[in-house]
Amino acid sequence: MTEKLLQYLWQFQYYNRSQLQTITGEAVQVLFPGRLNNNQGPDFLDAKIKIGATLFAGSVELHLKTSDWMRHGHQQDKNYNNVILHVVLQHDQLFQNPIPVLELQNHISSLLLERYESLMNEAAFIPCAATITQTRELTWLSWKERLVAERLTRKSTAVFDIYENTGHHWEETFWRMLARNFGIKVNADAFEELAQTIPVNILARHRSSIHQLEALLLGQANLLLDEPQDEYTKLLQREYLFLKNKFALTPIQTPVHFLRMRPGNFPTVRLAQLAMLVHASSHLFSKVLEEPELKNVQSWLQITANDYWHYHYRPGALTSYKPKNVGSSMAENLIINTIIPTLFAYGLYQKQEAYKEKAVHWLQELTAERNTVTDNFVQLSVINKSAYDSQALLELKHEYCDQKRCLQCAVGNALLKTCV
Repeated sequence: MTEKLLQYLWQFQYYNRSQLQTITGEAVQVLFPGRLNNNQGPDFLDAKIKIGATLFAGSVELHLKTSDWMRHGHQQDKNYNNVILHVVLQHDQLFQNPIPVLELQNHISSLLLERYESLMNEAAFIPCAATITQTRELTWLSWKERLVAERLTRKSTAVFDIYENTGHHWEETFWRMLARNFGIKVNADAFEELAQTIPVNILARHRSSIHQLEALLLGQANLLLDEPQDEYTKLLQREYLFLKNKFALTPIQTPVHFLRMRPGNFPTVRLAQLAMLVHASSHLFSKVLEEPELKNVQSWLQITANDYWHYHYRPGALTSYKPKNVGSSMAENLIINTIIPTLFAYGLYQKQEAYKEKAVHWLQELTAERNTVTDNFVQLSVINKSAYDSQALLELKHEYCDQKRCLQCAVGNALLKTCV
């Protein structure tokens, strides 16, 4: 056992609390184990312990062995002057110390340790795959709420980074987030860099011309370099050269990719769709802030690239007719990964709960995401009925299960606690 595991056993009281006694025989009642201290000093702060008939409030220090107190030099450290209880797995040494010592090894279930070890060694999709169906619905409800909050808060960090880089401009921040997600995973970095080179004030000045918007986006992405094959491509090249000189634009350095990609996801198509979205709307983030209905946001995203792209996936390369519309799947992806995180981050930054609540409510309205992670959870009988559920499950898988953080997981806690 490690000291970290012992800390969690103490924090969540994974031990038999009946007949706890100090090594001198005094009865111990743990009224509150304290809050975990991540800074220098005792492991837990603000604990409440009753020893005999006396109530103590203060810090608790945990070690695998009693002798670790001296070995770590705590007797000379004033940070430990407020320790009211020294909790050890094994009492191995008597020494002059007025702090009561509590030995836990006879109060910790061997079954619990065996189950914990099996979780740590499990190679299945998730450590608790064999027992997860035992989890109560109430546990899932509260845990998913926490997971969604953690995921949106974590995503907000990325939004805040962009916000700082824009000089505290929310519309600019939203534009960069939107462009990044139009690039999907393969071209996300390139599209974000592209958005950085074309500020929203330049987009606003040319919003009325879809040709100029396409020229800006495709040209800055280095997608208008080939010899023009048709009149429209020649038009885009002329427009781009004019705008490039007018605004002293420098094309991006990050290459865009076409390989191993469905034609509908080609960067040329996504940029043409992005140009149409800018053409069809203004101050989009302000509209998001003001809009109470998700269905209206969804309708804004239901755009189709201009007519030229009905017959092209690349400039100058003629294909059969197929309108290049933003499908429902892409629209929901944009809402989940752009609109909702930016909306939540705005509420967090402005300390406005209404925006955060709206972001969560919209997740609950959206249909569930389908991917390998969510499908595997469904096979384990875990509910996935909305994007709220799927976002919670993605957070659970990547931030807890993959890292074997079972002791910090509400599901893992509930399963382990049955062994106490």
